[in-house]
Amino acid sequence: MHSWRFDAIGTRWEIETALPLEGATRESVGGIVAAFDATWSRFRDDSVVSSLRAEGGRATLTPAAADDAAALFRVYRDLGRATDGGVNPLIGSALDALGYDAALSLRPGAPQSALHEWEGVLRWDDTSLELDEPAVIDVGAAGKGRLVDLVSAALAHLPGRVTVDGSGDLRVRGGTARVALEHPYDPTFAIGVVEVTDAALCASAVTRRAWGDGLHHVLDGRTGLPVRTWVATWALADDALHADAAATGLFFDGGPGLADRWGVQWVRMSSEGRVERSPGFPGELFTAPGP
Repeated sequence: MHSWRFDAIGTRWEIETALPLEGATRESVGGIVAAFDATWSRFRDDSVVSSLRAEGGRATLTPAAADDAAALFRVYRDLGRATDGGVNPLIGSALDALGYDAALSLRPGAPQSALHEWEGVLRWDDTSLELDEPAVIDVGAAGKGRLVDLVSAALAHLPGRVTVDGSGDLRVRGGTARVALEHPYDPTFAIGVVEVTDAALCASAVTRRAWGDGLHHVLDGRTGLPVRTWVATWALADDALHADAAATGLFFDGGPGLADRWGVQWVRMSSEGRVERSPGFPGELFTAPGP
């Protein structure tokens, strides 16, 4: 297998292919990543979502970005309803308030909840994205999964197994990859393994993107504070968008039910070390599931 490693949207990526990637293919992937970042990054002053930060208003979307908006906000709608507002695409203001801001100051201030009724102030169509009031859109609950799917689709013409790994969110096509479920507190230890065949596996942990005194990137939109009960999640689905979204939802009480309705298999670990899994999860766990 040939490997191409690069940095994108603030994290490390790796693409494994049976044959080396040609320059034109790499340029195509780079263009997809750049366009996605130019629309959805809240860390860039010139992005589409940043243009709505201060005053709200209406921003023009390219056809590709409009497709992204439709896909992303559909899953956010389901996530928000299943978690009673715990997952919210306007959580960016709360992340900024705790120091996970565009400058990565990591200097926390007072917690700030997201807008609970985001569906009433955020709209999108085939050409635009609109906010009725100032807010910071953050699609981190599902955005990386969406981008993994886009990159994987761009490589569909390649023979053999193709694995697109966006730093823990991966999709495999044309074969099988055996993946370890990394322990959130010890990266040298796995709590289990699973074989991913023509599917996507996404993981999330509160030990990633953590700073300060118990602060991390998985916030409850109702309070603006980090979640505490669950510390790591894994979700296996047909596509990375739903796997990524389910991995976020699993930090909340309504997450398992939504994952089950989506047909997503999952595992999650609590702060006490207790492990839960969906009945059909095909992997092997090295620690016994909790009651």
